[in-house]
Amino acid sequence: MGKPKYFLRIEVAYKKHDMLLSQKKYVLDLLEEAGLLECKPASTPMEANVDLWRDDTSLLDDAARYRRLIGKLIYLTVTRPDITFTVGVMHKPREVHWTAALKILAYVKSCPGKGLRHKKHVHTHISAFSDAGYAGDMGDQKSTSGFCTFVGGNLVTWRSKKQDVVSRSSAEAEYRAMAHTACEMVWLRKFMTEFGFVQPGPMPIHCDNQSAIYIAQNPVFYERTKHIEVDYNFVRDA
Repeated sequence: MGKPKYFLRIEVAYKKHDMLLSQKKYVLDLLEEAGLLECKPASTPMEANVDLWRDDTSLLDDAARYRRLIGKLIYLTVTRPDITFTVGVMHKPREVHWTAALKILAYVKSCPGKGLRHKKHVHTHISAFSDAGYAGDMGDQKSTSGFCTFVGGNLVTWRSKKQDVVSRSSAEAEYRAMAHTACEMVWLRKFMTEFGFVQPGPMPIHCDNQSAIYIAQNPVFYERTKHIEVDYNFVRDA
């Protein structure tokens, strides 16, 4: 059958040592369906100070249309990790969320052919970046975990998800995000081993919170880390 060029709404473009995965036609179809082909492109997928957690705004008359659009935007995140967080906070069919969803469409219109570029490298090393947004949910004050993992220098998985419990500090939120990232890396390592790709040596995980890094590196278990004991020991063992 040869190399795939268009499969499940995903376009594959090849060069000598890399390939690009994108959903340009899918994006243009979305814009046409929403009547935004001629709209002004946006530079960001979300307004800086928009409050998507308010419950006092009016509900949409056509909730099914909103849910269809969000479902299609979720599928667009297959090749567009830059909209993953914004799509993830679209949880209610209200006017403010519909406006925010249209803002995402205006953003992807600015570069509909944007996607994931996978380059050919001589290694298959696994690495990851971990981060957290502390108490970002205005409703329940829960933090958001985020990570992205790389295999051979290429982005392969990413996630933005609200944490299950309320974190009492930014360090705790960051450490919980590190635990989620470590789980993903362990799974990736086992997954690749099944295909015969053995990860040599340790897998580096990058975090920008000094307190979380200190907790991970310090072998002494302090009283202030008891509330994250399971995550602490998991990351230490990994």
